[in-house]
Amino acid sequence: MLQLVQMINTYLSDYILIILLVGTGLFFTFKTRFVQVRCFKEGMKAVFGNVKLKGDKQASGLSSFQALATAVAAQVGTGNIVGACGAILIGGPGAIFWMWIIAFFGMATIYAEAVLAQETRKVDTDGTVHGGPVYYIKRAFPNGFGSFLAGFFSVAAFLALGFMGSMVQSNSIGAAISNAVHIPSWLVGVFVTGAAALIFIGGIQRIAAVTEKLVPVMAVLYLVGGLVVLICKAQQLPEAIGMIFRYAFQPNALIGGSIGYALKTAISQGVKRGLFSNEAGMGSTPHAHAMANVNKPHDQGVVAMVGLFIDTFVVLTMTALVVITTLYAGNGILASGAAEGVNKANMAQLAFSSVFGDGVGSLFVAVCLLFFAFSTILSWNFFGKVNVQYLFGKKAIPVYSVVALVFIFLGSLLSNDLVWELADMFNQLMVIPNVIALIALSALVVKASK
Repeated sequence: MLQLVQMINTYLSDYILIILLVGTGLFFTFKTRFVQVRCFKEGMKAVFGNVKLKGDKQASGLSSFQALATAVAAQVGTGNIVGACGAILIGGPGAIFWMWIIAFFGMATIYAEAVLAQETRKVDTDGTVHGGPVYYIKRAFPNGFGSFLAGFFSVAAFLALGFMGSMVQSNSIGAAISNAVHIPSWLVGVFVTGAAALIFIGGIQRIAAVTEKLVPVMAVLYLVGGLVVLICKAQQLPEAIGMIFRYAFQPNALIGGSIGYALKTAISQGVKRGLFSNEAGMGSTPHAHAMANVNKPHDQGVVAMVGLFIDTFVVLTMTALVVITTLYAGNGILASGAAEGVNKANMAQLAFSSVFGDGVGSLFVAVCLLFFAFSTILSWNFFGKVNVQYLFGKKAIPVYSVVALVFIFLGSLLSNDLVWELADMFNQLMVIPNVIALIALSALVVKASK
């Protein structure tokens, strides 16, 4: 099964995904006249001008910051730690450069997603808000083709986010905590599953109430820890930054093989892990942005861009610099290539342990990963729930929730490689119908960006 899924992912990530994500990002960047540059200051002011850890209670939907926190909770997860490490390990430090490129153009894509989620959302008479890619897919194609695309997206979404994606998160939590304090991963799975169940019961309002408090605290904690490592390794920092740019174009000097093969590996890892981290073009975060109560769609579009910026250019970049300065630069254990016993699951712990010591470093990463991954589980469960309700109605929600909890627990036990590959496959399948609809409705996005 692992080999079959890997073969499918090879074609998706090496060819289809690169064309779709880079092409869509370029398309919206130029169509909106570089909205990610023009309106970046506006987005930062909207996000940080009035930050508070306890948002005003909304009669329906969410505040703009609650929607952002829910979206960032989905983005900032294992992709920022384990995913980034996997990209560096397989594609070399240069993979981070390609993650940056994907993220820059992805800011225009995620702006388009948030705008269309706002444009097409529906509000019931009781104030309940419904929104997400299925609604703008149906707006783009109000016929049988649209129904097929929306159905295809919904199935891929609840499998990718509610089931397989949550397995990845709980798998990484279990592995990290087991490495740090030697608690059995199944016991960690029981704890994570129980905590998730308590929050799922409260619906989107409770999820938002948790994420708006958890996301800022967890981000600051992780960034402070990373900053301490970089200060201690300040001599290696210039070399680490240089390696990101050098190995972006000469990856064969580190990972071997021909320049063509090595470059393809570095780029595909940057694209694949970049998608898993920032989710631009995947169609997950629009579920949260559709819930925001804002004056006009553009207002949430610029907020969404800031969320992606925080995810990739701040949190993920911190992981990359910590790992490269400690494990690659100077006489790091990976300076000449892969080393025995080092894998994507323990790279970050090895990096932080080089400064904090084995026990403290491993525990620090485990705690951060617990916060990151758990908040992602909460958001992804809600995103999956929206699509289950679209397909099967409200009566299916209890069944979906129970099955999702089973997957969360199983994720703490199953093979890391298989779990990641399955999550990648369904994530990548979500991109196809989502991007088709984004392009079809580009006129609405351009109008909003003006």
